Amino acid sequence: MAKVIASSVRKGNVLDIDGRLYVVLTAQNFHPGKGTPVTQVDMRRISDGVKVSERWKTTEQVERAVVEDLNFQFLYEDGEGFHFMQPDNYDQVVATPDMIGDDKAYLIEGMTVQLSIHEGNPIALTLPRQAIFEVVETQPVTKGQTASSSYKPAMLSNGVRTNVPPHIEAGTRIVILTEDASYVERAKD
Repeated sequence: MAKVIASSVRKGNVLDIDGRLYVVLTAQNFHPGKGTPVTQVDMRRISDGVKVSERWKTTEQVERAVVEDLNFQFLYEDGEGFHFMQPDNYDQVVATPDMIGDDKAYLIEGMTVQLSIHEGNPIALTLPRQAIFEVVETQPVTKGQTASSSYKPAMLSNGVRTNVPPHIEAGTRIVILTEDASYVERAKD
């Protein structure tokens, strides 16, 4: 374990508080005109998924757990959980559905992701910034509709809804941002 000051805590860090591990969801430093600067941290307890909020003085010491961030390849999902393999040594780990959460929709077989590993167990997942999915359903182009920022709703092959420009049709493969499912561009393949 390493002690760090609260103001250095960032999203994705893993903290050890009273012997329990928490992954940081958001961390903000507040510097009021008067009073003591504080760090507001929203976290998820790794053991059971409970979300908690903490507030510390920016100079307080917090325990940061030793975590390895390694690249893994997503293999498949079954009743046991989500299976990942490390490409260089073929080691496999299984992540629980609670740990994966809403990111499940963006996992594609063979996708390279970053897993945070603590004592041999995956505790956090970082998806690639962009992913390619096919548009399976969208409204037809309305004649006279201009291309200037008029987007239409679309359903992607992973079940996620997003908005796409009017020229995108069903069957088109598009690039989206995994953080908010927003349209980036038409896929170049």
